[in-house]
Amino acid sequence: MPRPYILPALALALLGGTAHAADNGFYLGAAVSQSQIDGIADSFDLDDTGYKLIAGFRPLDVFAVELNYMDLGSDSATAGPATFRAEATALAGFGMLMLPLPLVDLYVKAGVAHWESRGSLSSVTLSSLKDDGTEFAYGAGVQVHLGSLGARLEYESFDIDNTDGLDLFSLGLTWTFL
Repeated sequence: MPRPYILPALALALLGGTAHAADNGFYLGAAVSQSQIDGIADSFDLDDTGYKLIAGFRPLDVFAVELNYMDLGSDSATAGPATFRAEATALAGFGMLMLPLPLVDLYVKAGVAHWESRGSLSSVTLSSLKDDGTEFAYGAGVQVHLGSLGARLEYESFDIDNTDGLDLFSLGLTWTFL
């Protein structure tokens, strides 16, 4: 008769055999994101699904540098005959500190983001506005990795002038090229 601890021990041994560190090197990725920018034009909020493109280099298990292009989405609102439309994008560079665990990396990131927002108001006349700036950016996340493939869930934030700032949640994949 088999002992009851043999099956759990065998399962742990098999899982332990597949657990290894994430690959280091250059990586590319993409993510779907949900952005929230509150307080545009005093009472308008931009809450939309967008995307993020990721390029990075991880020279060490505990450190990486990363460049992200973020489509922060677009939204519109109508009040009577007037329609207000807004959209935003950003390019951000980060340094990342990682805590590598078997199958999972926990990380924090800090850097700068250059954002650009555009808006238009159409009624009897058409007027537009454009603003941009560079701000401190930060975030945190968790990444599950299976060799060169990584799946991540992360949060990022930075200020955008004349708003309450950006909160961005994303779910994405990366692939490391050794």
